[in-house]
Amino acid sequence: MAPSVASVKELSKGNPTPDFLAAAEILLKLANNILNSPTNPKYRKLRLANETVQNKLLPVSGAMECLFDMGFVEDEDCLTLPIQVPLTSLALIRDEIKKETQTAKEENSSKPVASATFQPQSVRVSSPDLHVSELEFFTKLQTSSQSAMKYEDISLQEKARKVIPIQDLMKISESKYQSIKDSQDEGCSVGVDIQDIFLLELINWFKTSFFSWVNSPKCEYCGGDTFSVGPATPSPQELRWGGGRVENYQCGKCQGFTRFPRYNDPEKLLETRKGRCGEWANCFTLCCRAVGFEARYVLDWTDHVWTEVYSSFQKRWLHCDPCENVCDKPLLYEKGWGKKLSYIIAFSREEVLDVTWRYSCKHKEILGRRNKCRESWLVDTIFQMNSEKQLALSASRKQVLLQRLIVELVEFVTPKTGDNEELSGRISGSVAWRVARGETGEPPKPKEAYVFSLNESERRNQILHLRYNPALDCYIRGSGDRISGYESCLFEAKNIFRKEEKDWEMVYLARTENSPSSEITWKFDFSDSEYVVDHIDILVSSTTYEDGIVTWTLCSGDFCALVRATTEVQKVEDLDGCNDVCLTAMMRGGKGDIAWQHTQLFRQSLQDKQSFPLDIKIHLKPKKSHI
Repeated sequence: MAPSVASVKELSKGNPTPDFLAAAEILLKLANNILNSPTNPKYRKLRLANETVQNKLLPVSGAMECLFDMGFVEDEDCLTLPIQVPLTSLALIRDEIKKETQTAKEENSSKPVASATFQPQSVRVSSPDLHVSELEFFTKLQTSSQSAMKYEDISLQEKARKVIPIQDLMKISESKYQSIKDSQDEGCSVGVDIQDIFLLELINWFKTSFFSWVNSPKCEYCGGDTFSVGPATPSPQELRWGGGRVENYQCGKCQGFTRFPRYNDPEKLLETRKGRCGEWANCFTLCCRAVGFEARYVLDWTDHVWTEVYSSFQKRWLHCDPCENVCDKPLLYEKGWGKKLSYIIAFSREEVLDVTWRYSCKHKEILGRRNKCRESWLVDTIFQMNSEKQLALSASRKQVLLQRLIVELVEFVTPKTGDNEELSGRISGSVAWRVARGETGEPPKPKEAYVFSLNESERRNQILHLRYNPALDCYIRGSGDRISGYESCLFEAKNIFRKEEKDWEMVYLARTENSPSSEITWKFDFSDSEYVVDHIDILVSSTTYEDGIVTWTLCSGDFCALVRATTEVQKVEDLDGCNDVCLTAMMRGGKGDIAWQHTQLFRQSLQDKQSFPLDIKIHLKPKKSHI
């Protein structure tokens, strides 16, 4: 007999029986269609926006895991079963679901309502009858609550601090804070705290430099692309780190197999630095606790997880999603992704809280989907869990938590307006907070224009070499000096911002929305040295669509030389003998409402941390050699 599959067990045991049976019916139909007609492509693609998927699969624990174990892979807004994936795993999952379905139907016909005397752990319910689905709901609450305690391990926090560049992030935060402070009118409040800016930098570092998203892993033998061939049996070592679910992939090139354990231990994730949203939120919450933030692990019953961090300055909890590199955009999922939310619960060492209402502007719709437990039971259960968690806390700390809870409940009472603030630049919040989050379309203006002059190494080598990687949002000067933030080295900039495309996983510099043109300049000045330009080796890249135009120039005074945007380094000798150089890109043109996107500088993958689409090397010579 084929062994039981963990995802099927989660599907059958982790949900109310009606939800399980409804999801099982859909999965069985899908599997049978593929097995009966394996070459028909329409059966191998499942749109995530489909109403049935949204209502009967996504909210059901284990349903998506069953699809992944069958061999389905993420494909933009769909799940797809590649034609080369063997159907053995799909058949196995199908057969297991059939068995569990039959068992559930038999038990459901004779199973009485659970006795009111059943009291899991020390939590009691005030209602005289406890539904089976509520027992299952409680188990999920209790498991998540216990998992949140892992982030309080002192030795584990120390391991996290060793991999976080705390000093570098604080230096960047201090610089941005000073820029915001300088931009304020005299006597006005700054309106933002340096710790809030540090949080934004921490999220950005985690997304762009530390953790990686995995759809399917690269082949561990040849580095080729792989495709899913279903689940694998976890090894004792994998189980030790919470890797109870292991995905198996085969290389399309060398046919080798690569395992992808879904580790659930944040200590292991500090080492592997990869995964999907579960791994991201798990590791990021630990990192937040390691640097001193109060943080919660947030579980969305419709299959997503993220973090909340408390801002002492703003006196409220901030939504933080490291997968998306976003902060304080709680309507992202409902408005941006179109998710049909039901329950969203936050867990920390001190409390459990139903925070669903922070993430929705459709409270009535959500109430219609909250059918896994009685609302009164959920309120009572969370209250009792919190009473236990806070039993050993001081009276003053309890008072702090109570005051915060009152603030949150007031926030929850009034639904959000549901405008487009989560999908574009915010119009709410202080200007400083919006500037710090990069939501005004322009970076905070530097105190003064930045000009490159020669350092000692560059004088000695007679070369100034500068590169920029937009995925890292970092300049490399010379052999390794790093300067973070594209705006930190600009001489002039107008209508420019750094754009990340979450759906395409791309990044570039672009014109601000609705701006007809933009300009960006870097300046190099050698007039205070004994050197002048000999020649310049330069590589710049830009991408245009429709009738968008990008013009690159190297100028000194009134003389300018055009530079081509190519993938090859070009040699420019026209500025021989000059003692200063300005590199400028001007963008204009494009069509329609998204004309601003039709001109892009340095477009590259968010995962590309090695390429430098801006690479300028200025070769110098002594002034005396120029006659």
